Amino acid sequence: MAVENDSSVTDFILMGLTDQPELQLPLFFLFLVNYVVTVVGNLSLINLICLNSHLHTPMYFFLFNLSLIDLCYSFVSTPKMLMSFISDKNIISLMGCMTQLFFFCFFVNSECYVLTAMAYDRYVAICKPLLYTITMSPQVCSLLMSGSYVMGFAGAMVHTGCMIRLIFCDSSAIDHYMCDIFPLLQLSCSSTYASELVISVIVGSVVIASSLIIFISYFLILFNILHISSAQGWPKAFSTCGSHIVTVGLFYGFGLLTHVKPSSSGSVSQGKFFSVFYTNVVPMLNPFIYSLRNKDTKLALKKTLKRITN
Repeated sequence: MAVENDSSVTDFILMGLTDQPELQLPLFFLFLVNYVVTVVGNLSLINLICLNSHLHTPMYFFLFNLSLIDLCYSFVSTPKMLMSFISDKNIISLMGCMTQLFFFCFFVNSECYVLTAMAYDRYVAICKPLLYTITMSPQVCSLLMSGSYVMGFAGAMVHTGCMIRLIFCDSSAIDHYMCDIFPLLQLSCSSTYASELVISVIVGSVVIASSLIIFISYFLILFNILHISSAQGWPKAFSTCGSHIVTVGLFYGFGLLTHVKPSSSGSVSQGKFFSVFYTNVVPMLNPFIYSLRNKDTKLALKKTLKRITN
């Protein structure tokens, strides 16, 4: 897939989150803290899962990959976002822009599939506990994760391929803090109909398929919970699924608010506002969502700290 096309624009200017000078420095420090917390939080969770053998289960295998994806795609978007707060012109080359877009799409698509696999894992754990070890064997988990990354890679290739075929010849200013699909489509001076159609079909298919699997999984979980006679069954089942439900709600909620919006004068600012939660806040919150009320990770943290102090 060649990057060369007939575009006269070779560099883009990322306009950033806001053009108000008085907000640049406070926002820089705010998102710098957010970035540090995201990196430390996800790295800590990754290390906890690696270092503690009692966390070597299918659920934590998926959580390990979720934290790895969150860590990686914070590296993709946040550094250039921080640069936009402290530099006069935050310039990114055409190749750099397409590279950023590719990795962002790859990690976001992969996270979508990982969350879907986690929903299936929770369904098996609650509805078929006696078959859990066999159904969610290491081979099956590895296959699910490999499929998630392969499909994420394929989706990212298609999205990036659609953008590379566009011609950029007028404005080079991207009204965003990163190279995203819709801001690039708005800049193109060639026809974007085919690209928009392909992107809409792929995104729609992925969202509908993954949402359907997650919905069916939790419908069957709820149906199973309603038939639990034990008084302790309800809290245990909800505690098992609660963290994943919150993560799915945040990921899909802010993702839809970012990309499904009315075409109005404030829609660009609205999209940037929601994409901040989608790209910066959700990756920061995930380690806390899965650890604050989780006895296994608390125990793992205590054991790890005891090893370090001894």
